[in-house]
Amino acid sequence: MSDITIDGETVAATAGDNLGALLHRLGDARLRATLSGAPRGLFCGMGTCFDCVVLVDGKPARACLTAIRPGMVVERQGGRP
Repeated sequence: MSDITIDGETVAATAGDNLGALLHRLGDARLRATLSGAPRGLFCGMGTCFDCVVLVDGKPARACLTAIRPGMVVERQGGRP
């Protein structure tokens, strides 16, 4: 197991596993919000829709295509009013 940080909380995860799947298993399917505030999460699961974009170590990444690395920092994105 490897520790990663998701929205400021330490979470045990398995290196190499899919980040999108882990976020979904954690029970909060909201990964980001649109500019209007509408929640978005995993949709296509293959990287074409960009609905699962989160910040990984400060850079945008599609959760469905991202492998977990030890020590990574993940932040969900909120929309702006």
